[in-house]
Amino acid sequence: MEEIIQFLTGNGAFYIATMDGDSPRVRPFGFAMIYEGRLYFCTGGKKKVCRQLEANPHTEMSAMNTAGEWVRVSGEAVFDNDMGAKQAAFQAMPGLANIYQSPENPEFKVFYLSSPQATVYSMTAAPRSVDL
Repeated sequence: MEEIIQFLTGNGAFYIATMDGDSPRVRPFGFAMIYEGRLYFCTGGKKKVCRQLEANPHTEMSAMNTAGEWVRVSGEAVFDNDMGAKQAAFQAMPGLANIYQSPENPEFKVFYLSSPQATVYSMTAAPRSVDL
């Protein structure tokens, strides 16, 4: 899982895809963490990405490193009200306080991926699955 976190957070932005009705939507994300063995992300409750994931939790993320490898991570978004997860997010990214003030803010949402799958690709090697 550490390799996947490095791909997602160590190469600038990573991109998350959702569905808006029958149209795909992709946007950059910058935050991911491991909490209690799960891959977590955060967003704002008023954002379209939140509403899209609530309506259709199937999602996929992708990032590329400078070595020409890229990763695709897929799963189902599960929103979690666990205060420990929210506090861990604030500890991992103190700048969240500038946006949401505190983990108790009801607009601050965290979610993890259920049944996550990750595959690393390269121009020079066969794809390989990474256990999550």
